[in-house]
Amino acid sequence: MADSILVVDDEKDLVDLIAYNLEKNGFTVVKAYDGETALRQVRTRKPRLIILDLMLPGIQGMDVCRRIRNDPEHSALPIIMLTAKGEEIDKILGLEVGADDYMTKPFSVRELLARVHAVLRRSTLQKEAVEKGVFTYKNLHIDYDTHSVTVGNRRVDLSPTEFKLLKFLALSPGRVYTRDQLLDRVWGDETFVEPRTVDVHVKRLRAQIEEDMARPQYVLTVRGFGYKFADIE
Repeated sequence: MADSILVVDDEKDLVDLIAYNLEKNGFTVVKAYDGETALRQVRTRKPRLIILDLMLPGIQGMDVCRRIRNDPEHSALPIIMLTAKGEEIDKILGLEVGADDYMTKPFSVRELLARVHAVLRRSTLQKEAVEKGVFTYKNLHIDYDTHSVTVGNRRVDLSPTEFKLLKFLALSPGRVYTRDQLLDRVWGDETFVEPRTVDVHVKRLRAQIEEDMARPQYVLTVRGFGYKFADIE
């Protein structure tokens, strides 16, 4: 069965254009023109991915994204945020509420299709890694069950926090996380933890797993946003 993609935008012509190109590439498409309908379609149609406009009638795109992320049944649903706004603060807010990727109008349909394939691929890799309990990329091997990490033939001794950080990033290759998101997901309810703590632990983690600290190939910095695990082709 073809992957189902929910396209949410109040511009009907744009929704039709996106739907036409997605269907040409083998996807099935569900359409919504406002936030309330989008949330209802998520519950009833259970799409594999959402292309979600930021500015919507009624419930705004940010709130739609936030509600999906707070719903245990759909919290892992991939979301590509689509908006006419291009300011950096809007991108950061989109990432902070849980968008997997972000595109600014006007956009290339070819690029959007590439982003769709990339996000779906990352979602599949994440599911497979969780099911298998292991993750391998280049010379890095992570065993989630035994909490062991090797680089080539060398075993790496990470602290519990460093392992949690690496595991969290590696479970979503290519997805950018802000420092605040990492503090929330990795450190949780620990008190007296500041955003700079993330930078310190990333530096320590890189010292253990990267061959060249100046040119990391696993844990990457996204300037102005935060960190991500490398994109996996």
